[in-house]
Amino acid sequence: MIPLANEPDHNDDGPVDDDLGEIVVNDRTCIVTREAGSPETLIRFVAGPNGAVVPDLKRQLPGRGCWIKAERSLVDRAVQKKLFARALKAEAKADADLGALVDRLLAADLVGMMNMARKASQFVTGATKVDAAVRSGAALAVFHAADAAADGVRKIDQARKAWKLGSNTGEDIPSFSLFTSAELDEVMGQNAFIHACALAGQAGEGVVKRANLLEQYRVGGLSQTKGVADMPKQ
Repeated sequence: MIPLANEPDHNDDGPVDDDLGEIVVNDRTCIVTREAGSPETLIRFVAGPNGAVVPDLKRQLPGRGCWIKAERSLVDRAVQKKLFARALKAEAKADADLGALVDRLLAADLVGMMNMARKASQFVTGATKVDAAVRSGAALAVFHAADAAADGVRKIDQARKAWKLGSNTGEDIPSFSLFTSAELDEVMGQNAFIHACALAGQAGEGVVKRANLLEQYRVGGLSQTKGVADMPKQ
């Protein structure tokens, strides 16, 4: 089960040396870019008992950890440059497919939260329900299967535009297309959807937070947000 609250952070992640031998990294600094960040924009890694580098998405695994900005290209670069051993001060070895593993874990985390939000009535599916939620301003974000029919996506986009024009906030309702319909069928079974939206509430906010993180990981740059306090922001 995926926890709704923010998971505890570890402060035992010590500094590591850069290529010039200078101590430049603290417990909230990406070991690739040397940029500081918040736990919501970084992924923590630790060395497992066998020395393999393990992603710690919940930030709960014991021992020294290191952090990488949530972007696939940066994880791949850390693997290629063998940065983990120095950062973790251990004989840590990262598999070549570590970046793909992180993607799968982030996707599974998102799907798990979608199922949890559905049980809490904070995640609804079906074009009609989504359209109504968007036009009323109840939707935190909308989700489409990546291969959804263009006409269905267009109609919900029109609803998003109408809500933005009619509201006083000037904010967009984010739209995500992170999985194909076949992928959704595989991981969600009877809960799969073509069009869906997350609604206000702790579980609904958890869905949007995880969708932002997965999108950021896959494409880089700033993810989409709408009024959820602990989401990544520029």
